[in-house]
Amino acid sequence: QVQLVESGGGLVQAGGSLRLSCVASGCAFTNYHMGWFRQAPGKEREFAAAITWGGTTSYAGSVEGRFHISRDNAKNTVYLQMNTPKPEDTATYYCTADLFYRGDDYRRWGYWGPGTQVTVSS
Repeated sequence: QVQLVESGGGLVQAGGSLRLSCVASGCAFTNYHMGWFRQAPGKEREFAAAITWGGTTSYAGSVEGRFHISRDNAKNTVYLQMNTPKPEDTATYYCTADLFYRGDDYRRWGYWGPGTQVTVSS
C-alpha cells in the first residue's frame, strides 16, 4: 500500500520561499508519477505541479515560473519549491502518486497524503 506523508508547510511571507517535501513508502517509488495539488477553503482541489517517473514536469499556469517540482529517487521523496509565493497560494497542499500519469484532474490520481497547510501572509 502506497503511503505518502507531506511536510514543510507553515506560514511564509509573500515574496519569500518555502519547500514542501513528500516521502513515499510501500511502493517502488521510481515507477510512480508524482504530483502536488492544493485546496483552499471552499474551493475545489486544483493542480499545482507534477513530475513523471522519467523527470518530465508540468505546472499550472498560476504557479509556473514560481514553483519547481523535483524528485529524489534515492530518498523516495518529491519536493515542491515555492518561490515568491502570493497570498492566493494559501491552501492545503497534497502530494499524490500513481503508476499512470493522470494530468491535472485530481479525481484520477490514486494515492494521496494527508496534506500540509501553507499560509502566505501579505
